Amino acid sequence: MAGTPAVTVTRLPITRARINLGQLARRAHVNKEYFILEKDGIPVIGIMDADELEDYLEARDARVRRFIRQSGKQYRTGKGRPAEQLLAGLGGAKGASRQRFKP
Repeated sequence: MAGTPAVTVTRLPITRARINLGQLARRAHVNKEYFILEKDGIPVIGIMDADELEDYLEARDARVRRFIRQSGKQYRTGKGRPAEQLLAGLGGAKGASRQRFKP
């Protein structure tokens, strides 16, 4: 897909990751990079940005998947509304922080 940034996945031994953990954490958070840590050449754990992990975990929840499907149906049937209108109804976008879906 045009305009989509390339996904960077780096594999490295756990011993090397331990030495550079602060740098890996920064790169995962700031650059949205992924790291697969290996022990004896076997992948055992991954590192990714915490916000993205939370989104992933939410998407695994059946209630969230139902909500997403329902929202998609509403949008396709013309029952959606522009984001500006939604934000105005919530008190405006200024100073608004990211809100998590609470089923």
